[in-house]
Amino acid sequence: MLVLDQIKKEDPQLRFLAIVILAGMLLLLGGLWWVQLVSTKYYQEKAEVQSIRTVEIPAVRGKILDRDGRALAENHPSYNVDLYLEELSKDFQGAYAAALGHATTNAHLAAAARQKQLGRKLTSAELKQFGLSAKFKAQFPTPFKAQLQEQTRYEVVSNIVAGLSARLQLPINVTPKDFQTRYETARAFPMPVLAGLNPVGVARFEEQSMSTPGVDLDVQSLRTYPNGPVAFHVLGYLHHRAEDAEGTYNYRLPDFEGVSGIESLCDDELRGEAASKSVLVNNLGYRQSEHVWSPPKPGNNVILTIDMDVQIAAETALHKNTGATGHGAVVVMDVRNGDILAMASAPTFNPDHFTHRPEPAVWRQEVERWNDEVLKVQMNRATQENYEPGSIFKIMVGLAALEKGVLNPKQVNTYPGYSIVGKRTIRDHALAGSFDFDSALARSSNAYFIEQGLKPGVLAKLIELTQRLHLAERTGLFPHQEAPGHVPDLAEISSDSWHDGDTANTSIGQAKVYVTPLQMAVMTAAVANGGKVLWPHLISRIESIDGSTPAQVLPPRGVRDDLGVSRRNLQIVHEAMAMDVESPHGTGHGAAIPGFWIAGKTGTADVERQGHVDNRANATWFVSFGPAEPRYAVVVMVEGSGFGSGLCVPVAREIYLALIKSEARRTSKPGVLAQIK
Repeated sequence: MLVLDQIKKEDPQLRFLAIVILAGMLLLLGGLWWVQLVSTKYYQEKAEVQSIRTVEIPAVRGKILDRDGRALAENHPSYNVDLYLEELSKDFQGAYAAALGHATTNAHLAAAARQKQLGRKLTSAELKQFGLSAKFKAQFPTPFKAQLQEQTRYEVVSNIVAGLSARLQLPINVTPKDFQTRYETARAFPMPVLAGLNPVGVARFEEQSMSTPGVDLDVQSLRTYPNGPVAFHVLGYLHHRAEDAEGTYNYRLPDFEGVSGIESLCDDELRGEAASKSVLVNNLGYRQSEHVWSPPKPGNNVILTIDMDVQIAAETALHKNTGATGHGAVVVMDVRNGDILAMASAPTFNPDHFTHRPEPAVWRQEVERWNDEVLKVQMNRATQENYEPGSIFKIMVGLAALEKGVLNPKQVNTYPGYSIVGKRTIRDHALAGSFDFDSALARSSNAYFIEQGLKPGVLAKLIELTQRLHLAERTGLFPHQEAPGHVPDLAEISSDSWHDGDTANTSIGQAKVYVTPLQMAVMTAAVANGGKVLWPHLISRIESIDGSTPAQVLPPRGVRDDLGVSRRNLQIVHEAMAMDVESPHGTGHGAAIPGFWIAGKTGTADVERQGHVDNRANATWFVSFGPAEPRYAVVVMVEGSGFGSGLCVPVAREIYLALIKSEARRTSKPGVLAQIK
């Protein structure tokens, strides 16, 4: 070999260099032999007690914005105090050693005292009574040691948490069960002990607790709704995401998913892509190293067609008229394209309370406020509840009679204030008197429209119009969060079980007809825009938070159907509905705004329970559209004792005022704003 040849030469420098190289080679070979042969078992055991655990880190959730980019749902930093158990391993060991030594001393003293009392040595069975082994008197049984370790670990954590609680002046409680579960299943990951620290708490922590072993301040993005309960039923709410059923990850940091509304409908777009990392954990469950596979990708922003100003005005007016726990709904739609400008439901709830519970006293008060019927509060009454439409259905009855050519709108008929159908007398909210079509609609004469509905062919035409309006079908605005409603079909009205009394009820929107406020908004928009039955539209576009990708524009969903009625007959209905608002005798006169044309119709559907009318459960309505070249359809429904003129009309007026202000703001007309009262 070349190295050995150099050693044989007489040159001392080359010989020294050759010896050094040879020694190095022998050292490497020796190390390789040690690792590969001698230490094989050691490294195999070490590899077996280490494991890789995958962790999912949630991304920042996208915002939900109104049509002008104002936040309806956003995120804010939540400061949480976490406990890192791996940093306390030496404290655990020290506390256990001290406790074990103390227990050993006490056991020996107790055994010695007993032995002295008996005057003889203790037997193996007697030694076990003191927790001592006969062979090794200081050796406790394994169950005792495991229990002592568990106890001392909890004492270490409990003392740290108690000191932290005293310094922050906040209650913090970690139960033995919670701690032990965390220690056994996820000790390599931070253990939350206090969430949602306020600025004062953060300052106190930074000043007094930064040096506390195993404790650190963590910042987490948390969903918040800056307007509180505003648009709760549109936005929906979140809850903690369920565990990974497929076991993709060993551990998942706290994350949320949408349950209802836009939060659920657009959950995939809003959630973004979570980060993934691997954590190398030793046989004791403590972290040794970690590697991030992919960084989180924030969710996209969802921009709605909602106008926040109109939404707030609708909810304020609705709650003012329904009271703190009353039931009602509002839908405001653009009759030109189906955009939903506002959708409100009462009662409402603060969605913040689902992501970060308030103080126990506040939460208890919130739940008790609804008599523990929180789920009913979550119901969106604009889409999920069926109601009898009452007199607002007379709009379609009149249109059907006009289309059949059996209604002369100028003809005046006289009625006694009630209607007799068969052996049944149907009372009338309108007093006895003479009515043409305009005044009959304005004063909501039951007798007039029952007479029209009983004319040949009118009922079949009415059913045809309801089918073109798709009143017995869902609009698809909120999949799985809509009621379909019900109207009779041609087979039902042609059956032997159908009687004139059923026709009379249908003609005044009672008993056989059930609709949602959203469906009535679609109907009102179709009457206003010339007969186009629109798909309601709520999501305007989806865009990335940083603008790195082009926005995904979601154009209006377009025309679903057409009423197929003449413009002349629609104009007759428009004029009659305008009379209901403009005439001092009209039931909708309270909605009148000088200089702003509004056409509308009130309605009240009596609800019978156990054979008696329950006025407290009446469904009262006001459907309307305006201005002269219609742009807005406003539908208000309130449950309660009263009539649409008193419960719903004032709400609609406040909404129209908000629409006028919003329009003036968009077109920069400060003079118009100043004139609005």
